[in-house]
Amino acid sequence: MTAMNSVYGSMRRQGLVRPRQGRIIGGVVAGLAQRFGIDAWLARALFVLVLLVIPGSQIIIYPILWILMPAENAADTVTPMPTAL
Repeated sequence: MTAMNSVYGSMRRQGLVRPRQGRIIGGVVAGLAQRFGIDAWLARALFVLVLLVIPGSQIIIYPILWILMPAENAADTVTPMPTAL
């Protein structure tokens, strides 16, 4: 679980989080749009366009990012694991 917390922390520091509002499926594309400062619908259109040009890659990438990108404010609900003294 520590490795996943470090991945979440790294993504959170880079501004890659899945927003609570504006999600269509999992919020991955909305989070990427928010991070790069573009409209979420433009990012979704680009996602579909890339899917048409390079079919299949997004089918693999989207679920991976869904797992790796923390939800917005998820840090408030995660309790840290106790460390050994």
